[in-house]
Amino acid sequence: MSNIEGRDGEWEMVIGLETHAQVASKAKLFSSASAEFGGAPNDHVAFLDAGMPGMLPVINQRCVEAAVLSGFGMNSIINLKSIFDRKNYFYPDLPLGYQISQFSDPIVSGGWLDIELEGGVTKRIGVTRLHLEQDAGKSIHDQDPYRTLVDLNRAGVGLMEIVSEPDIGSAEEAAAYVTKLRAILRYLGVCDGNMEEGSLRCDVNLSMRRLGDELGTRCEIKNVNSIRFIREAIEFEARRQVEVLEDGGAIVQETRLFDPDRGETRSMRSKEESHDYRYFPDPDLPPLVLEQSYVDELRAGMPELPDAKKTRFVAELGLTPYDADVLTADRDNALYFEAAADGRDAKAVANWVTGEVFGRLNKDDVSINAAPVPAGELGALVDMIKSGQISGRQAKEAFEAMWADGKPAQTVVDELGLSQISDYSAIEALVDQVMQANMDKVEEYRGGKPKLIGFFVGQVMKASKGQANPASVNAMLKAKLDG
Repeated sequence: MSNIEGRDGEWEMVIGLETHAQVASKAKLFSSASAEFGGAPNDHVAFLDAGMPGMLPVINQRCVEAAVLSGFGMNSIINLKSIFDRKNYFYPDLPLGYQISQFSDPIVSGGWLDIELEGGVTKRIGVTRLHLEQDAGKSIHDQDPYRTLVDLNRAGVGLMEIVSEPDIGSAEEAAAYVTKLRAILRYLGVCDGNMEEGSLRCDVNLSMRRLGDELGTRCEIKNVNSIRFIREAIEFEARRQVEVLEDGGAIVQETRLFDPDRGETRSMRSKEESHDYRYFPDPDLPPLVLEQSYVDELRAGMPELPDAKKTRFVAELGLTPYDADVLTADRDNALYFEAAADGRDAKAVANWVTGEVFGRLNKDDVSINAAPVPAGELGALVDMIKSGQISGRQAKEAFEAMWADGKPAQTVVDELGLSQISDYSAIEALVDQVMQANMDKVEEYRGGKPKLIGFFVGQVMKASKGQANPASVNAMLKAKLDG
């Protein structure tokens, strides 16, 4: 869905995304409390997180490193000097009464991501900034009929807020942007990208305008936590705004919530402007100043990112662009494939990973890191096919057994007796036996019915219980029948 056809003309979406990515760090942004997901309510809370007086924030270097690496991943500028500000507002789950964030001087500025759309189209989406900030706690409304409870485990957890330019023009583009951003953050190891646990979530800013008109009034849809919900929220909100405007109404600038059960957005509150937060530099934190040598060192240690890996898989390993795209979409999948393909026929391994492995992962609903068949053992299975030790059909039987019990490929092949018979004399004996038992068919073949060779192949394979090498059987039969 992109432009919307209204009652009297076409409408255009203008979308910008604010993506909140939780830094993969053991500790919070300014305290030593655990940033691990879960735990008993209020178990991961330091005095600073609880808003106790006299507690001073201390910056977590891991969060700074994550921000710098993410900036490189988005082709951005790393600012050697940035400032932490207090963003003042009241929520029950924000005990400090303010959030430590960055406003006018973020750690990362500018940048862009290229997204791939249907039909092989590529579009560049601008990135405005990335800044570091604290997460808030969580208000819980469904455990007591009369009271709202507060869990501060998330309070103070380090977030990277990544703000896009309003370059996104459809739900499809928004989904592609978040997918690409999530992949980059996971490749860098700076965010696990788990949207169900809230490690990655989006605020969607959307306005509608007639083609060629000025920008319309935007609404913000808060904390959308899946790519499917981002699509659905955009599609509903776009149509809602068009209906309001075509009925002669005006869009109110507000913050809205997406209800996935009903597939609709609902009004939460009027939308604040930046001046409502009364930003000012945090007096407890000096400016964050980075040495150029430190930034250069981080750049030198950058891992290979999805686009570069995809290009290499096509150019060096001979994969199709489609297979390369599928295999590089997730870092762990790409690592598994590379380990399995090391020193082997990459195309053959890719077929097994995208076919058998991904199929079983989907069926069992597990991640590739939990796959019972290690990458090296999948590679060993492919080696057996290539050497002629087993056939493709036998390999699939072996793979199922390996997946079921986690045993090595060679052990499974030996236990199931799957090794092919490739010995010349053994195959010749089987061929002679089948020909001797079917002399009438031999005469028919030699009398002008060459398609009967399929019959003989089937009989030999049956006699060998499926273990004879099919290529050797075909060659042997042809030589003897034509001789």
